[in-house]
Amino acid sequence: MDSDKRHNTTQEKNKIRARYQKKDNLEVIPATPAESFHNDKSEKRVAIYVRVSTDDPRQTSSYELQKNYYMDAVKRHPNWRLVDIYADEGISGTSLRRRDAFIKMISDCKEGKIDLIVTKSVSRFSRNIVDCIGYVRELKALRPPVAVFFETENIYTLDPDSEMSLSFVSTLVQEESHNKSKSMNQSVEMRFKGGIFLTPVLLGYDHDDDGNLVVNKNEAETVRLIFFMYLYGFTCRQIAEDMSLLGRKTKKGNLKWSSGSILQILQNERHCGDVLARKTWTPNYLDHKSKKNRKDRNQYLGYDHHESIISRDDFIAVQRLISNAKYGHKGFLPELKVITEGALKGFVSINPRWAGFSASDYIRASRSVCALNAVRPDECFKVEVQRGDFDLRGYEIARSQFFDVAKKASITFTINELKFGIECIRKMNDIAFVELLIHPDNHLLAVRPSTDKNRNAVRWAMLKETACQTRTISGTAFLKTIYEVYGWRAEFKYRMRGIQNQKKNESVYIFDMRETEIFVPVDLLSLENGDEAFKDKNQMYFGKPLISTAKAVCAYPAEWAKTFGSDYYRHTQAQKMLSFSKTGEWKTTSEGKAFNESPLKVTSEKEIELYVAQIKENIKQKGG
Repeated sequence: MDSDKRHNTTQEKNKIRARYQKKDNLEVIPATPAESFHNDKSEKRVAIYVRVSTDDPRQTSSYELQKNYYMDAVKRHPNWRLVDIYADEGISGTSLRRRDAFIKMISDCKEGKIDLIVTKSVSRFSRNIVDCIGYVRELKALRPPVAVFFETENIYTLDPDSEMSLSFVSTLVQEESHNKSKSMNQSVEMRFKGGIFLTPVLLGYDHDDDGNLVVNKNEAETVRLIFFMYLYGFTCRQIAEDMSLLGRKTKKGNLKWSSGSILQILQNERHCGDVLARKTWTPNYLDHKSKKNRKDRNQYLGYDHHESIISRDDFIAVQRLISNAKYGHKGFLPELKVITEGALKGFVSINPRWAGFSASDYIRASRSVCALNAVRPDECFKVEVQRGDFDLRGYEIARSQFFDVAKKASITFTINELKFGIECIRKMNDIAFVELLIHPDNHLLAVRPSTDKNRNAVRWAMLKETACQTRTISGTAFLKTIYEVYGWRAEFKYRMRGIQNQKKNESVYIFDMRETEIFVPVDLLSLENGDEAFKDKNQMYFGKPLISTAKAVCAYPAEWAKTFGSDYYRHTQAQKMLSFSKTGEWKTTSEGKAFNESPLKVTSEKEIELYVAQIKENIKQKGG
C-alpha cells in the first residue's frame, strides 16, 4: 500500500516538471523599455511648481530665482514645452489650505494638460507625507500618467522603485516641519514669559519705530464712543449703524461697520492698556487650524503694557454686560438692591436678566442691612404661657403639603424655569408683573406686585378679558444661583406653598424655601423592600412617596417622617420675625437700596450720557 502511494507521488511530480519545461514554439515579444528621466527624449508638456513659505520680502529673491532657474531649464530641453509656472508665495507646505496654484496645477493634470511636473525638492511640493504620497499616486494613476521630478533628491516618480525613496524623504521633511513648529512655539513661549508681546494693528493705536502701541487720538475717540454707547445700553448692531451714519472709519479705512466688528473692539483688552497673549492655539501643525485657547496652553496677561483708551473698570463692566447679553439684559451695569426697612428688611431683589451675581453676593447684600439673626425659626427658644391662655406646647401646625393642594398658592422651580400656581395670581388681583426677592439666611422668597417699568420685574401671568393664565418664567440667568443659595440639587424639581400677607393696598407672598416638596426623577431613584422605601442614589430621601408618576417621585426630607409640621410657637415666632404684624407699617413697597461692594469704579450713567452726546457732536462738526 505504501509502494502505491510513493508511485502516485512520483507521477504527480513528473507531471509538474513536464509542465514547466521550456517550449520550443514560444516567442517572447519584449516590452518597450522604460526610459529614465535623463534619457527620455519624448516630447513633454512641462509644469514648474515653486513655493516659498513666508511673505517676508527677503524671500522674494528665492521665489524669483526659482522661477528664473526653471524657465532656463525648460529652454535647455528641446523636447519640453512649458505649460505654466505654478507659484505659491507666502504659503506653508504642510497643508493645502490657500495653496491655490498647487490645486490649479493638479486640476490641469487631471484635464490632460500636463505630462511632467518639475520642482526643486520634496519640501517645495509638500511637507505633509499623506498629501505628498497621495498626490504622486493619484498622478501616476492617470492615463497617460503624470510624472513628478524632484531635482534635489533626484526622484522621478514613474521610476518603479521611487516610492520607497519618496516615502523616506517625505517623512524626514514632515518631521523637519514638526521640529520647526516646536522650536517656534518654544521661542514664542519664552517671549511671552519675558513680557514681549505681539501687538497687531488695532483701532485706536498706531505703532512707533520700535513697534510699541501709541494712541491715535482721532481713532481713540471712536473707540471711546463705542465703549460708552455699549455701557449706556446700545446693542452692537445699533452702534454699528451709528458709526456708519457718523462716517467713522474702521482700522482698514472702511465706512461700513458690522455688529461683529463692534464686538471684537469691545472684547479687546488692549483698549484698557493690557495685553493677553495666546488667545488661540494650533493643535495640529499640519493643518494650521487655530482654536480658542480654553486653558489648553499657558496664557500671559500683561498689565499696563501701553497707554489705555478705556479705564480697566469700564472694560470689565463691558465684558460682564457682553457675557450676560444672551439673557436679555439691556442698559447700564446692574446693582443688587436690598430692602432696608419694613417687613421685607434684608430681602434682596432678584434681577431676572443678569447672571453676574453669585450666591455670596446675595448673602452679603442681605447682611449689609440685616445682621444674621441671633434666633432662627428652627432653633430652640423658651416659651412662657400666660395664665388663662391655652398651652399649645407639643402641638404642631400641620404641613399644607399633606392636604389638598388644588387651591393652594404654590410655586414650582426647576434649574431653568419657575412657575406660579393660578391661585397666587388670583389672590394678587390678577396683576401681570411681580418682583422676586430672597432672604438667603432665613431661606425665604418674597413676591410682591410690580410693573413693567421696574427693571427687575417678571411677567408671571397673561391677562385676558375673561380670565388670567399663569406663565412659565425663564430663569436661566438666575436660577442656578438661587439653587446654590438654598443648597438644592440641579436635577431635582422643587415645589412649596406660599402665605399671602395683605393689609390695605399692600400684598406680598412669602414662601418658606425649607418647607418644600422635592420631585426626584425616577431614573435617579432605587427601590428597596418592595414599595416601602424609595431613596435617591446619594441616600438623601426616604419613605414611601405620596405622589409618583412615570417620570418623577414626590419626596420629602427625612425629618418630616417624625412630625406633622412645625411647632406651633416656632411657627408663630417665624411670623413675628417677618414683622407682618397687624399694627404698624409693613412698607412692602419700599424701593431697594443699591448694594455695591464691587471695587469697580465704572463711569457713571450721567457722565456717559453727556460724553456720548459730546463726542457725537464733535464728530459731526469735523464731518466724520
